[in-house]
Amino acid sequence: MKTTFNALIVPAHLAQPVRIETVDTDMEALQKLVAGNIESITSKDWHVYLNDEGSRLPQNVRAEVLAREAGISLDDTLNGTAVFLGHGNRGHESDAPGHLIRLAEQLFDAPLAA
Repeated sequence: MKTTFNALIVPAHLAQPVRIETVDTDMEALQKLVAGNIESITSKDWHVYLNDEGSRLPQNVRAEVLAREAGISLDDTLNGTAVFLGHGNRGHESDAPGHLIRLAEQLFDAPLAA
C-alpha cells in the first residue's frame, strides 16, 4: 500500500512558504509535521491535519482562509502547521486535490504545482 502522497503544507509563520511536499502519511510522520498529536477537519474530498493542542501554537491565518474559501465553516481558529491531503479509497490518504492547490495558488499568489 502506498504511504507517500503530495500534501499541501501551510505553515503558520507567514515567512515560511506554502508548498507541495511528498509526505509519508503514517501517524508518526504526520505527528512530526504538525509537531504533536493530530486532529483533522474533513471536507468532501480533502482533509487537513493539525496539532490537537493548537491553542498553544501560532494562529494559521492562511490555512483558515483556505479552508473557509474551500467551503468549510470554522468555529475556532486554526493553529500551527496545516497538512492538507485528499481522500482516497476505503479511508486511505491521497494527494491533495488539484482544485485545493489551485485555490491556494490564487489566494496566496504562489505557484505551487509543478
